[in-house]
Amino acid sequence: MAKTNFQYEKRQRELEKKRKADEKAKRKAEAKAHPEGEQAADEESGEAAETDTTEAREG
Repeated sequence: MAKTNFQYEKRQRELEKKRKADEKAKRKAEAKAHPEGEQAADEESGEAAETDTTEAREG
C-alpha cells in the first residue's frame, strides 16, 4: 500500500491559502481605490447634469 505524501498535501494547502489571501488583498486594494460613497456621489452628479441639460432645452 502506498504512503500518503503529507508534505505535498501541506504544500498544496499553503498555496491555496496564499492564493486566497492574495485575492482578498486585491479586493481590498480595489475597494480602497474606489470607495462606495465616492462612486455613489459620481452617479448622483451625473444624474444632476442630465437634469440640468433637459431643463435648459425646455426653457
